[in-house]
Amino acid sequence: MKIALASPPFPKSIDDGLYWLKNLVRDAADRKAEIICFPESYIPGYPLPELTIEQSSPEKMQDALKRAAAIAAESNIAIILPMDWYTPDGIFNIAHVIDKNGAILGYQTKNQLDPTEDNIWIPGTGRSLFEVNGLKFGITICHEGFRYPETVRWAARKDAAIVFHPHCSGSDVEGTELTEYRHKDNPYYEKAMMMRAIENTIYFASINYASRYSESASSIIGPDGTCLAYEPYGQTGVTVVDIDLEKATGLLAKRFKPQLYTN
Repeated sequence: MKIALASPPFPKSIDDGLYWLKNLVRDAADRKAEIICFPESYIPGYPLPELTIEQSSPEKMQDALKRAAAIAAESNIAIILPMDWYTPDGIFNIAHVIDKNGAILGYQTKNQLDPTEDNIWIPGTGRSLFEVNGLKFGITICHEGFRYPETVRWAARKDAAIVFHPHCSGSDVEGTELTEYRHKDNPYYEKAMMMRAIENTIYFASINYASRYSESASSIIGPDGTCLAYEPYGQTGVTVVDIDLEKATGLLAKRFKPQLYTN
């Protein structure tokens, strides 16, 4: 099964984000991918201090989701679309799952917020498993995938072959320009991606923006910890990989004995 990771630039507006979504989705579909995932909070854009993000609203988010669903149906490909989502209690950081017909299958909330995000979003409380074209998968969003490995193990123990990990790390205005994937001096993020795959014996797909000073590359990691493909740092584009679902056994995740930790 072919999966795709989108590495877009930071959106200048909601319309700009949807412009890049349409183009990158079409690219993935042309390359026969069956599902594509975008970075964290892609609509309206992750609120980095350096950026002026278009003010969202319930109506704008609902309209953006509707437009994304139409793009999925036009291109015959499933989309994982991270975005803000309004509730009576506050705003969730979520990832919607849209099937190839444009139907909304549900969403995963970000439940473990980074401490810097406590005044931006409210944490979710549940986890969901999804299935598209026979592919069972989970979603863990940024900080929780890097710092809370149990969010990945939960999905692996429920037969997910892959966990998608939309995130945002880096900047367009300051930082270090990385040149070598998983170099020993790089930030820890790419090492954490490897561990999420190898400690559960499943695929792990991590998706980042194409920022100039990116701190991690959009990457697809195999069940043995091998990086199967990644998008070069700072490059806008789509990474497509044909994954072998039979290799995603979940062996190590399923050997976990939760009864040993009841005290």
